[in-house]
Amino acid sequence: MPLFSPKFSRSPNNPYAILFPSTLLPNIRSIPTMSLSSSSPSTLPHQQDSNEAQVLKYHNQTKHSFTNYARGPRGLDWANQPKPFRRFDSAPLVPLLHPPPPNQTPPPYSSVFLNLPPPKPISKSTISQLFFDSLAISAWKTTGFSTWSLRVNPSSGNLHPTESYIIAPAIESVSDSAFVAHYAPKEHSLEVRAEISSGFLPKFFPKGSFLIGFSSIFWREAWKYGERAFRYCNHDVGHAIAAVSMAAAELGWDVKVLDGLGYEDLKKLMGLEIFPEFEIPARPVKGKFPVIEFEHPDCVLVVFPNGVGEFNVNYRELSMAISRFSELKWKGKPNVLSREHICWDIIYRTAEAVKKPLMIEHKFSIDPFHSSRLFNESSYKNLTVSEVVRKRRSAVDMDGVHVMQRDTFYQILLHCLPSGSQNGGKQGRQLGLPFRVLSWDSEVHAVLFVHKVAGLPSGLYFLVRNEDHFDDLKKATRSNFKWAKPEGCPDDLPLYELTRGDFQELAKRISCHQDIAVMAASALVWWLILRVPCRTRVHGCIHAYFGKLEFWVRCCTLKHMLLAYLQLALAATLMMLCMSFLD
Repeated sequence: MPLFSPKFSRSPNNPYAILFPSTLLPNIRSIPTMSLSSSSPSTLPHQQDSNEAQVLKYHNQTKHSFTNYARGPRGLDWANQPKPFRRFDSAPLVPLLHPPPPNQTPPPYSSVFLNLPPPKPISKSTISQLFFDSLAISAWKTTGFSTWSLRVNPSSGNLHPTESYIIAPAIESVSDSAFVAHYAPKEHSLEVRAEISSGFLPKFFPKGSFLIGFSSIFWREAWKYGERAFRYCNHDVGHAIAAVSMAAAELGWDVKVLDGLGYEDLKKLMGLEIFPEFEIPARPVKGKFPVIEFEHPDCVLVVFPNGVGEFNVNYRELSMAISRFSELKWKGKPNVLSREHICWDIIYRTAEAVKKPLMIEHKFSIDPFHSSRLFNESSYKNLTVSEVVRKRRSAVDMDGVHVMQRDTFYQILLHCLPSGSQNGGKQGRQLGLPFRVLSWDSEVHAVLFVHKVAGLPSGLYFLVRNEDHFDDLKKATRSNFKWAKPEGCPDDLPLYELTRGDFQELAKRISCHQDIAVMAASALVWWLILRVPCRTRVHGCIHAYFGKLEFWVRCCTLKHMLLAYLQLALAATLMMLCMSFLD
């Protein structure tokens, strides 16, 4: 069926018409106001309202539309392009190992989705491999007089705003005492920033555990993308989480976000109090603002040996222990990234609004590992985890000729399911790799535009990643959609054909008019529905983010909107890894 056939002629200039009934179309551009939670003890009602208003303002102001893009710099200021690597001058630099060919055969990439191998001990070798296969440089490229690096973890515009830290026990040939270090990807080294008490980690976590922390430098993304940078920074954190989860799996390590810690805890834990506070200007301002090169703490992961069983984290006591990190002797001064800057004020006001408080009542739990189904094992070519993740590239062009096989398409989607193979159970809880790192149910779905998949009719498809949402999804979309399982689809893959037709032009328009959305075998947008009870997260209430279509469909908390970016990015990272080597 043509894209804008008479059947869909009601709103020929509104691509949303293909998905939604006409009665819902007016709401796509409006933002309803509602509140489902009381304020937390640490947040007064007027603060809650102000925070909510700020996030809603940010979302509205930084949306792309079909007539114009969000505000950003008019052209790229190459003279002030931020340096791609943060360094802490004068901090001791400890080189990590570049993993040589292993003495024993590493597990195939496909096998870690079935079960995790026996855990390896913490050592310089294993820590080196973890960073090498997750956050390190994977290649260098040169054209003309320009040379730039690629990294294992994907990033918006290859700008890499995400910085990473390790909080670990003493490791032979790295540090004689427990320590906090910043990872320097260009050197594949650790910058040891502080020594900590040897009793800190054993008091709260199982033997063989350590922490990985992430922060964002908003300026790195804002240099190119302007006001939208805050979105992309949160998205890139999700990529980094997924990258670490996959690399840890090869070593037999499980990973979980410490979701109860607050902004101030993360800031102290990673030694980010070194960055001064600053007064946010009333409007975007250009000039010398080195203060905006600070690092915003995002999250911290606990990495631990798989098979240790359940353990509890007392967030109150953990926060009290972290508070003493302010008294440590921190080493190193952060380098300057640019001579001049543009301070996009709305980024920093929104970052202030979503600062997460400590959640002492938050329960930490380890869910059983759920394997993901191997539907087309021959496609994996017996590649190892390292071979796959280090060869991942972000596609910039497609030839529009090659066709993907249907079984390969199904295999990619099977590995994007949060619950793994459920054997008749519902998708929803995040139990499979790498999604099990997150502590909440999946709220991300995928709308797929299938162009060139052999044995699958071109058309619009929907991957339901939380089947408790199924009825609501059907009600929210057009009544004449089929919602039928396509031919040959595995029973445990909740993929549905909505309607057949040529949707290449629609995919291109939704993807900021990029040809790659047409030339690929398929394109997709992410659909997010967030209905987590507000009081289980942070103060305030906002509406959810509808992937790249960006409309508001449900209510959630301020911080949980940002965590939604992590879910989106985890799914996107895994899909890119699958597509990097599958036929």
